[in-house]
Amino acid sequence: MMNFEIASMIELASFVGAGLCIGLGAIGAALGEGYTAGLANEALSSKPEKSGDILKNMLVGQAVAESAAIFALVIAILLIFLEAPKESVLTASALLGAGLCMGFGAIGSGIGSGYPGGEACLGIARQPAVASRLTTNMLIGSAVCQTPAIFSMVVALMLMFMDFGSLPVSPTWAAFLGAGLSTGLAAIGSGLGGGFAAGASCGGIARNPDTFGQVTTTMLIGQAVSQTPAIFGLLISFVLMFKSFPEYSGLSVPMALLGAGICMGFGGIGPGIGNGLTAQNAVKWVARNINAAGDLTRTMLVGQAVSQSTAIYAMVISLVLIFVV
Repeated sequence: MMNFEIASMIELASFVGAGLCIGLGAIGAALGEGYTAGLANEALSSKPEKSGDILKNMLVGQAVAESAAIFALVIAILLIFLEAPKESVLTASALLGAGLCMGFGAIGSGIGSGYPGGEACLGIARQPAVASRLTTNMLIGSAVCQTPAIFSMVVALMLMFMDFGSLPVSPTWAAFLGAGLSTGLAAIGSGLGGGFAAGASCGGIARNPDTFGQVTTTMLIGQAVSQTPAIFGLLISFVLMFKSFPEYSGLSVPMALLGAGICMGFGGIGPGIGNGLTAQNAVKWVARNINAAGDLTRTMLVGQAVSQSTAIYAMVISLVLIFVV
């Protein structure tokens, strides 16, 4: 009877995890693709003769935004058809955590990738001669936006295929759920923030094509800082997955571990978005006043460092919950 109950629990976790994975994962890609298509229509209205180039750029931009949903689809299919290597409550917890991780993790990357796609379409209408530069910049910026979704996919795959060995059910079940939520939620802010910077970069190049090199450099610096909350989330996930916890029959320790994942996950959303907003404006004004690029970049980094401090606070509390409580 007990084996049947555990098997049912694993199936329940797999199916619910799969549904949440692609259900949540579809949100970001659809919004990002819609944003790109909307600005493509705006661009076509002002330059109908460039419809071929604009349409082609739109489809390429939408394809990149779709990547996050494809990652979620792959994880969802694996969750549905995966044969659990070991029938355990830990398996059920890990599978549900994997679905949540990839589902939430695809939202920000999907939306964020839509910004450079849409701005590139507008840019082609304004500056047809630099269409190739705009597409190149769009692809670079969109690719960086996908990194938080990739972090989420990595954690999801680890949760699905890692060897639990002889780990105690409690509090490890909470650690696995916390690991999924830490990376998945933190990825939302970083994906969106990276998109803000990339969109401004495409817009800036369209405004002043001669600033391509400096604008792209500033974009990448701003995006790199915007990705750090997702990296913090990834770090906490690794600690929760690979640290051995002694068996505990109460609820306080499991709740501390689950709380650590929730803390870092939610704590990474705001800083990722805030860092992206800072980078967005810095990139925009570098294109308009390239002589001030040094001052703008320094101010951007100082501003991002202050915004980043809140993610560090969340990481500190998460580590306290894991190692002290």
